Amino acid sequence: MNRSRGNGENPATVLVYVGLDAVGDGLIKLPFVRALRAAFPAARITWLAGKGPSVYAGSLAPLVAGLLDEVIDQAGIGSRPRELWRRPLPDRTFDLIVDTQRRVLTTLIVRRIRHHRFLSAAAGYWLSDARPPRRSKPPAAMVEQLLTLVELASGRPAGTAAPLPPDPVHAALAAYLLPSGAAYVGFAPGAGGRHKCWPLDRYLTVAAEVAAAGWVPVVLLGPAEAAEWAGTVRAAVPEARLPLQEVSDLSPSLTIALGRRLQAAVANDSGTGHMLAAADIPLLSLFGPTPAAKFAPTTPGLRLLRAQDFGGDTMESIPVTAVVTVLREMLGSAPLCF
Repeated sequence: MNRSRGNGENPATVLVYVGLDAVGDGLIKLPFVRALRAAFPAARITWLAGKGPSVYAGSLAPLVAGLLDEVIDQAGIGSRPRELWRRPLPDRTFDLIVDTQRRVLTTLIVRRIRHHRFLSAAAGYWLSDARPPRRSKPPAAMVEQLLTLVELASGRPAGTAAPLPPDPVHAALAAYLLPSGAAYVGFAPGAGGRHKCWPLDRYLTVAAEVAAAGWVPVVLLGPAEAAEWAGTVRAAVPEARLPLQEVSDLSPSLTIALGRRLQAAVANDSGTGHMLAAADIPLLSLFGPTPAAKFAPTTPGLRLLRAQDFGGDTMESIPVTAVVTVLREMLGSAPLCF
């Protein structure tokens, strides 16, 4: 039997249970992973995806190398009532289990794994060995709910997140695409649905102002967006760089590496926005029909503009002047003006 060497309060082994992780899930959960590693720097952390695959075992594996010690996906744990009659992972014991989901049946099954301490928000923390102080309502954002579990586990507020592991290959490629000697400002005008996109012409207006102020605009486009927008971007802002259109590697690791070379960035509610947040740069995130309280990225330099702040609920409600004003503040004394 694999025995742990710590205890629930000072764990040597930690198990995190999730159902599955698609790319979007993995990006949203990165702040939780980083906070957990910062809370327990010496622990062996196992990530268990009980109901499907995890991108932490696939495309996002480079981002969690050193943050997670083991990823088990498609484990077949947490779906069927008959699992209550057997013990999952029978040869293993963990000092701490953190159950990130809220389906009670699944929680009861995961709780059958041998452990010293168990934390779960399911059923109002009824099955958990600790619970947060009584409050009016739980945080709306999924990542904030997960960070609450980190705080319960460590007994202190979630502090500075552990850094993402270095990725020398993508760092070198990003340096080639955005070489030193210029100051770059990023723009990510795409999103998973056009209803989440601030109009492209407004992005290009701001990018042109950035170029006129002496910064180099960097426009991050996915393949589908590039097919429709790349020509328009190049014609409207000739100074703009489109680094993702210069390579075949469109991995999240490269986008994050590019983000680290930016002074600041503007993005919609999108996967690219979460990648830029992971780069730990000043980020202006634009929200319309989707709730910022639930889906906003987590990063120290985050600024938000919501359509509702301007009397609307569509992205068109956010004026160019508001974006320019916030971007000017983020960039300091750069002479951005109309």
